[in-house]
Amino acid sequence: MISDTLDISPEQFHAGTGWEIKPEGACKGEVCVPLPDGFSAASTAERLGMAVVHNDAAGLVALGPETLNGRALATAVAPEVVLPDLDGNEFRLSSLRGKKVVVVAWAPY
Repeated sequence: MISDTLDISPEQFHAGTGWEIKPEGACKGEVCVPLPDGFSAASTAERLGMAVVHNDAAGLVALGPETLNGRALATAVAPEVVLPDLDGNEFRLSSLRGKKVVVVAWAPY
């Protein structure tokens, strides 16, 4: 979910994330996570294990997917990868930092 603020209503949170805010907590399907401090986007995101990323330059905030089982990326920063390009020259993945990149990998097994 991308917004210009974390000051959003429970209805906006539900529309953007699929988590409905009910008296018993944040619910999706049959799963409900208690919200002992009530609803705020920031505290609810924390309870659901959602990453919260602020882009001050663009004035945007992004809420990542829930990670109730802890199996999600903690960051979108790729490790340094250095490989030869088609001409044999060294290519560093970090040279693309700040740009949108699609990495396609293939393995024969």
